[in-house]
Amino acid sequence: MKFKEGRASFILSDIAAELNRNGFDNPALDARHLLAMALGRIDPVLPHETITINNDARNKLAALILRRNLGEPIARIRGYREFYSIAFCLDASTLDPRSDSEVLVDTALDWLAKSDCKNPYLLDLGTGSGCLLLSVLANAVTARGVGVDIQQGAVLMARRNAKTLNLSSRAEFLTSIWDEKLEDEGHQFNLILCNPPYIPASDIAGLMDEVRLYDPMIALDGGKDGLDEWRKLAPIIARRLTPQLDNDAAACVEIGQGQCADVTAIFNAAGLRLAEKRTDLAGIVRCLRFVKA
Repeated sequence: MKFKEGRASFILSDIAAELNRNGFDNPALDARHLLAMALGRIDPVLPHETITINNDARNKLAALILRRNLGEPIARIRGYREFYSIAFCLDASTLDPRSDSEVLVDTALDWLAKSDCKNPYLLDLGTGSGCLLLSVLANAVTARGVGVDIQQGAVLMARRNAKTLNLSSRAEFLTSIWDEKLEDEGHQFNLILCNPPYIPASDIAGLMDEVRLYDPMIALDGGKDGLDEWRKLAPIIARRLTPQLDNDAAACVEIGQGQCADVTAIFNAAGLRLAEKRTDLAGIVRCLRFVKA
């Protein structure tokens, strides 16, 4: 395909037409990102701009369009995702953060603002890119925390994001199967964050290609009913939360659609009580906050 030089709107229309054949939700926005990447820019190209494309940029653009046409998400092509107004670097070992998860950060920050914790200590179980823990730390300047992930690549990426955000002094990341590598049973936290694998195994084949083909399967598959990891995590969270003294211990977790009752029952059996539930932008219950019963 030959791309014209001149007004960006014409070039963007040509790119979007190529992407339209694949049924993408927003080919116009994808085109703005792809053209920006071909030109070595960060911000998406605006339609009113005047653009000059040399041969090198034209070849880069063709390669980028091919990657997008094969289903690779824009965030993975450019190597980062904006989450909670922060750019987080990604790789194949990390989940691509979704805006739905921002409600968990909101819930955590609101609880911290009302809690009795002066210097809160946080644990992020299944940290991935570190987006949950680092987003909270970036907005709660007296907090510090630990993030754990089973994948070493994810831990390295989380450390990289912490360094970029100047949060390395307050954020530690460990490779661990849940809490196994923490110092001892007495290692407890004021606030626990968790977004574990919770998709039922039978539902994975029906996920969008952008998720099914590019997110790490270990971060998606929650077993036959989607609750396998919750059964492991509930007693871990109960054990790792500091003893309830007034208002200084809580766990904020992300759940799948329709899982509220089941997850609540699992946590109740572990000695935790549901204190709050919040919906995402689609009105789906997405975040639950638990305290010790």
